[in-house]
Amino acid sequence: MKKPDNCVIIIFGASGDLTKRKLIPAIYELYKQNNLPEKFAVLGTASSAYSDIEFREAMRGAIAKGDSTVHPAAIDKFLDKLSYFPMDFKNPLSYNELKTRISSLSGTCGENCNYIFYLATIPSLFAEISANLGNAGLNKSAGGFCRIIVEKPFGYDLASAIELNQRMHSIFDENQIYRIDHYLGKETVQNVLVTRFANGIFEPIWNRNYVHHVEVTSAENIGIENRGGYYETSGALRDMVQSHLLRLVTLIAMEPPSSFDSDAVRNEQLKVLQSLRQLKPEEIESNVIRGQYIASTINGKSVKGYREEKGVAPDSRTETYAAIKFFIDNWRWGGVPFYIRTGKQLPTRVTEAVIHFRKTPHYLFKESQNISDNQLILRIQPDEGILLKFGMKEPGSGFKVHNVNMDFHYSDISNVHIPEAYERLIYDCMIGDSTLFLRADAVEEAWKFVEPIQKAWTEDHKLKIYGYPAGTWGPDVADDLIAGGEHITWRYPCKNLADDGVYCEL
Repeated sequence: MKKPDNCVIIIFGASGDLTKRKLIPAIYELYKQNNLPEKFAVLGTASSAYSDIEFREAMRGAIAKGDSTVHPAAIDKFLDKLSYFPMDFKNPLSYNELKTRISSLSGTCGENCNYIFYLATIPSLFAEISANLGNAGLNKSAGGFCRIIVEKPFGYDLASAIELNQRMHSIFDENQIYRIDHYLGKETVQNVLVTRFANGIFEPIWNRNYVHHVEVTSAENIGIENRGGYYETSGALRDMVQSHLLRLVTLIAMEPPSSFDSDAVRNEQLKVLQSLRQLKPEEIESNVIRGQYIASTINGKSVKGYREEKGVAPDSRTETYAAIKFFIDNWRWGGVPFYIRTGKQLPTRVTEAVIHFRKTPHYLFKESQNISDNQLILRIQPDEGILLKFGMKEPGSGFKVHNVNMDFHYSDISNVHIPEAYERLIYDCMIGDSTLFLRADAVEEAWKFVEPIQKAWTEDHKLKIYGYPAGTWGPDVADDLIAGGEHITWRYPCKNLADDGVYCEL
């Protein structure tokens, strides 16, 4: 891998959960794999009054939790690169002091040092921190680069996303802004592109002539885990559909780029978002299902409903489940329905995309009327891999056909280090590769698609929110969404890529 240029990484919100669970372990893994610059430093900042030593010890625990096999002395060498600066993000004067502290670290990475600011804070601080960085002259680096990484959600709706883009663009150029969606950093998400464009057997049939429909599922088998205050202002539509699921759809549906240049790839993704057919108010009830988990018993254990969770209003209409049927109005996908669904407290944790191919025009094997369509399953997590379902003759007399699986599992590649999402994305930012990061125009186009749904749910109280028992696959009416009178059902995936079935995880 290419060696990044020397740099200092400044993490805003360094005392938070994201830094401990993901960012520092990811940077440490880059260090362990020898994928960091020859000279680098990490400066954490937050309101907590840590000393350098206290911050390092807190991060030691975070690293050890993810990698218990490493000797303490090896971690010590990495921790020596970490420093801490307590500050008030809302106080403009603090940024001049921050600038001084960063300058003191510049010697760590040599002349013409580069800077990466990682905003691991609440989204409401993004614009304010950016403005203060600009006022302190920290939006430029003499002789080097200066980049800023912004976590999702990027805005709460279309208007706020546009405003945030405008405010950040007044401080940073677009090529300095790296909007991170960790889903795009997953190895299996990136493999969607390779599966499509590196194999001549798939691309000729990757269109409306051969594909009947596409479904994307992102399921979680947990509830909101004491995040009621946050989830009440978010919900599944904002938290998952606008970001993760629509990004995955763009990778599935995009045209081949002219090259694997970051702008070429992102241009094609943008075209998909621009081609999404927006739902009219009168279409939302029949094309969008929202649900909310209710109390149930899972494996003999009582599970509370969403409205019983801490921080949730007793009459809350916030969705913990969303399923949408929509179309992409372009030459490749005209008339092909896309289905996406996501939810909390479902039977298992799984994210995957399923390409359902059209059945043969004339079925010859009358003994096997229940044979399903051919499916290509792209599993993002867990048991990451690819599965192809097709029909084969059963041994014996006659021509009875049954489905068989041809599968590949990433776990079979035991001798290759597979980077975690944040590890890959932080590295890409250091080398200036923005391919897997979101561009401002793509963010706004995604919000344009979900805005009519948001508006309808807010203004039309007649639109139903369906309860579903925790531990099930969501509201029963979601089955009607995908069936369409053609006896089509969702795939109900298990933890094991090759297995499926409604009750396999219960």
